[in-house]
Amino acid sequence: MTDFGRDISTGYFLVPNAADPLVEHARELERMGFEHLAVQDHPYQRRYVETFALMGVLLGATTKIRVFPDVANLPLRNPAVLAKAAASLDLLSGGRFDLAVGAGAFWDAIVAYGGPRRSPGDALAAEEEAITVIRKIWSGEGNLRFDGRFHTLAGAHSGPVPTRPIGLWFGSYGPRALRLTGRLADGWVVSLRDDPAEALRMAAAVDAAAVDAGRDPASIRRVLNVGATPTAPELADFALAGGFDTFVLSGADDRASRAFLGETIPDVREQVAAERSV
Repeated sequence: MTDFGRDISTGYFLVPNAADPLVEHARELERMGFEHLAVQDHPYQRRYVETFALMGVLLGATTKIRVFPDVANLPLRNPAVLAKAAASLDLLSGGRFDLAVGAGAFWDAIVAYGGPRRSPGDALAAEEEAITVIRKIWSGEGNLRFDGRFHTLAGAHSGPVPTRPIGLWFGSYGPRALRLTGRLADGWVVSLRDDPAEALRMAAAVDAAAVDAGRDPASIRRVLNVGATPTAPELADFALAGGFDTFVLSGADDRASRAFLGETIPDVREQVAAERSV
């Protein structure tokens, strides 16, 4: 059992389809009571608006809901500029932005947009370097230097400094990626697939990697993207057995969203509270 005692929070997975009323939808999601808005990042998808431009607009159009990319496409985003964008969004929104990143997928599409094609090993190595660069850019220090295989800093000056430590979350699945998550991440973002037990096995792998790195696994937030009809017992089990604290709903209409917030999540919180009291 891996229950870290965190409050259960909610999110909605937004597809940045240019034809959809995205701003109005975000405002309605905030009115419903969602706490997080997750926006997928596929710059090469012709039907989508650009994710970071959209997130800035959505943060400006809302007042309470937190926003994060689910997850930022590192092969197509210079990590130093990405860090500055994240810090800027955080400052301008009053601290409502977190940064989730991924090592990359859909390599043909990435190459078509001018990005690199990387092997799985190189993609993870580049992600680790990007994390170092991002955290340096958030440090507030000057004359920053880093000489990596994929990313460099040559006397850069950081700033603006975020209002508070921005969560740096990893979207990861494979064994090596999960070890990197346990070693370096502030949070972990994963999607629920066909086998629910898989998410719990991956959570255990993140825990083990954190312990091996001398970290407390409880320091790593757990964000789970779920489908439109999750059950309360399922989600309670993910919280109590996998340490998941944030459930992001995807593919749901307004009716399903309201049921999720008004029925499923209260039941999850009740079940989790009852188990914790024991």
